[in-house]
Amino acid sequence: MAASTLAEPPPRAGAADDVKIRIRGLTKVFESKRGPFTALDTLNLDIPTGCFFMIVGPSGCGKTTLLRILAGLETQSTGTIEISQPADGRPSNSMIFQGDSLFPWMTVWDNAAYGLTMRRLPKAQIKERVSFYLNRTGLSRFHDHYPHQLSGGMRQRVSIARAFANDPDILLMDEPFSALDEQNKVMLQEELLKIWEETRKTVLFITHSVDEAVTLGDRIMVMTAHPGREKATLDVPFERPRQVLELRARPAYGEFVFNIWTYLREEVQRARALDEGSSS
Repeated sequence: MAASTLAEPPPRAGAADDVKIRIRGLTKVFESKRGPFTALDTLNLDIPTGCFFMIVGPSGCGKTTLLRILAGLETQSTGTIEISQPADGRPSNSMIFQGDSLFPWMTVWDNAAYGLTMRRLPKAQIKERVSFYLNRTGLSRFHDHYPHQLSGGMRQRVSIARAFANDPDILLMDEPFSALDEQNKVMLQEELLKIWEETRKTVLFITHSVDEAVTLGDRIMVMTAHPGREKATLDVPFERPRQVLELRARPAYGEFVFNIWTYLREEVQRARALDEGSSS
């Protein structure tokens, strides 16, 4: 079945009046044995509909906390979040985690169908969507396998198929490829880009890799060391569709990666100094 029968790609994102997520003054404070710890501090952010939005920053800067708040898994201390909700009853968001989040007692098929099954959609619709995304991620012949029978890269492909099959309005991705070897990482980046090109969902993707941020993203936000604030947000200047290895061979690619790294390096050094100071 052609991809267009499932989803027509919306127009490219970027219009100022087409904001999917609007964040104002977002602060998150955790209580600890040493007293209050500010993970996020007065963050302001606009993310357009259909934008592939990348977030990079040093460890402990609040990246995952931000995604968990957007997913409804944490509550902000202060500030507001406005999310334009889908009008057709689709789920607001799905989250893909860094680690293995599959149900070990379920087959590949049942894992991919989980969200649709919980929504009690018609069986024919579940079959159509799961079949489509297992095929797109190269997992059709493994539909009856269990997670322990799959490699790490294949398990992450199941997570991607599950998220897209559930057809959320927003995808929240927390370093989903960080534990993979470089070959599997490049292959999954390619697959993710192809599926995203067909759906143009709004994506928030956390990564520690500047290469990954530039390869996948429309915009990249560099965060400060904790407490997490926006240091800079840059538009990625490369056209779509993209081929990962071809893009990385361009001189302009290396220049832009270096540009992002100049923003990030100071924050990584500051995070290390803060960590050393707190442990002394």
